[in-house]
Amino acid sequence: MIKWLGAIIGFSFRGFIGGILGFLAGSFLDNLMGGDSRRPRSVFDDLTRQSVSPADFELNLLSLCSIVIKADGQVSQRELDYVRQYFLSTYGKEKANAIFRTFNDVIKKREVSAQRICQYLNQRTRYEVRLQLVHFLFGIAQADGQVSAAEIAKLKELASFLRIGKVDFESIMAMFVKSADKAYKILEIQKTATDDEVKKAYRNMAKKYHPDKVITENEAIKKGAEEKFKEVQKAYETIQQERGMG
Repeated sequence: MIKWLGAIIGFSFRGFIGGILGFLAGSFLDNLMGGDSRRPRSVFDDLTRQSVSPADFELNLLSLCSIVIKADGQVSQRELDYVRQYFLSTYGKEKANAIFRTFNDVIKKREVSAQRICQYLNQRTRYEVRLQLVHFLFGIAQADGQVSAAEIAKLKELASFLRIGKVDFESIMAMFVKSADKAYKILEIQKTATDDEVKKAYRNMAKKYHPDKVITENEAIKKGAEEKFKEVQKAYETIQQERGMG
């Protein structure tokens, strides 16, 4: 049951995405060792509406990473290092190198159909999972110190393919891209909002991102929401301080 050990280790270090990648790496080793004829309930059974192969999910995830890295016309070494370090810290050198070889093969391909990949994921994943994917991809784009205009355009395109709402996309983007009204964008409101509207927006975001409020029994999704909720809290506190709200 190596895949479950990998999922637990990955989740403990890197939350939702780490859990998925750890599960995928463990599944690969399980298959090499003969697999398990009595297949237990997969972590994907809770994350998806339909059955999805871990290998297929991994390939599509790596393809999306490659699309973001190549978005500005060049392959940034810092962004590659970000992905490699993520793999290394999640489940060790040997497994990471094996997966990164696959990643290198993917990134060298001239064309990867983003729309086709996203359509595949849309049919098999919940909206909460796709929000986490967009957040993860923004992290890759920011690895070289800034998210370029070309990367923002590509991420916006991917988000539209993944059927992510405009307001949700702008909220996630505000967590990575500096702007004068960043705190308001994170809370998905205008700067002209009243204090009562600010409080209401904060409550709404809590319902959307707080681990205890995310409507799912899957702890991985709740864990993945923690990072974004910290940004939501920070945004609310910033507005409170600016306005002297009690």
